[in-house]
Amino acid sequence: MSEHNAPAPKSADDPAFVLPASLAALRLPLCVVGFILMLAGWLVASKIGEFGDNFGMAVYLTAAVYCITIVLGCLFFVLIQHLVRAGWSIVVRRIAELVMVMIIPMAILFVPVIASLWSGEGTLYRWDRGLEYGVEHGLPKEVWSEKLRWLNQEWFTVRTVGYFAVWIGLALFFFKNSVLQDKTGDKAITDKMQYWSGPAVMLFSLTTTFAAFDWVMSLAPMWFSTMFGVYLFAGSILGAHCLLAVSSYVLQKKGAMRDEVTVEHYHDLGKLIFGFVFFWTYISFSQYLLIWYGNIPEETEWFYVRQIGSWGTVALVLIFFHWMLPFAGTMSRHVRRKPGLVCAWGAYLLVMHYVDVYFMIMPSVEGESPGGVMGVVASIMCVVGMAALLSGLCLILAQQNKVVAVHDPRLRESIAFENF
Repeated sequence: MSEHNAPAPKSADDPAFVLPASLAALRLPLCVVGFILMLAGWLVASKIGEFGDNFGMAVYLTAAVYCITIVLGCLFFVLIQHLVRAGWSIVVRRIAELVMVMIIPMAILFVPVIASLWSGEGTLYRWDRGLEYGVEHGLPKEVWSEKLRWLNQEWFTVRTVGYFAVWIGLALFFFKNSVLQDKTGDKAITDKMQYWSGPAVMLFSLTTTFAAFDWVMSLAPMWFSTMFGVYLFAGSILGAHCLLAVSSYVLQKKGAMRDEVTVEHYHDLGKLIFGFVFFWTYISFSQYLLIWYGNIPEETEWFYVRQIGSWGTVALVLIFFHWMLPFAGTMSRHVRRKPGLVCAWGAYLLVMHYVDVYFMIMPSVEGESPGGVMGVVASIMCVVGMAALLSGLCLILAQQNKVVAVHDPRLRESIAFENF
């Protein structure tokens, strides 16, 4: 179907562009239950093991990083669609825009992580103990002192505030302009967003990379990998595409944008999911291969811990169930053209993305294994609660706006989109 033969977009006031009442009714329950569940999971985790507070904060950080990566993945999705002037994605872009604004509540939810640096030495990050950590581990004083020039409470806090300031600024700029276009229909707004998308992508890349170094890689303060930022980003953008597929399917089942999002859009989302499953695998293996080949003690520590005991099992789970199974499952064109299957694979990979984030963070918790059954239960409670809280807040925002960018100049092109 060509753009010229495509049906004219519906009126901006059409009910298809409004959040369905059945989903709107879930706003407050999700917020309240999510907050309680998140808090309960955090508190339960804090009572586990010899290093309870440390384990509890690690569980909370895992949930926070998981949610932030998906939010940032949606932000990147919006930026890159404007940068390449994509037409196909217009009908699903508003979902990503709504999710990316959740970086504001995530900035608030990240406060406990910052507070842990100021409330007690070594509560979460081992480098927070200053020179004491270096002495305990027999590190040369001059080497450890250089590390502490970057890893210290004050500078860490300033950088974190800077990261969130950039992300919030970008999210609000693109969201407010997109919503403004819903009201005015001004095509110049699209040109403005395209113009600023290039610098925005560069800012996004720098801040996301350094946030990955600070928040996750520094949990093992003597370990380093220049690929780690890309590794976290790979999971982030994969999670965003999965969330878009799941959200679009749920909205359609509840009656929204049934004619706007077609099999062709699910096909493209399925292709992106398939592609980024492979991209995640490529980055993960490349990072491992280079460090294994170099065989430098400071570089191998991170992988060594994750190849022994229970963590070795988790590593195998990621290989078989984050790569092989979804890679084979989403390879077929027939699968990618079935909305229900694309949604199912998206939901499955959102779970596996959490396992990946858990694998990044939890082995670095000093003196702890995966935490046993209660540790896993507490972790699930915390992340499900935080995700539910954000979902409730996102529904509140969605109820106040359209679920499709109704006056985007390429909306008709998006509706008429076909794969070849």
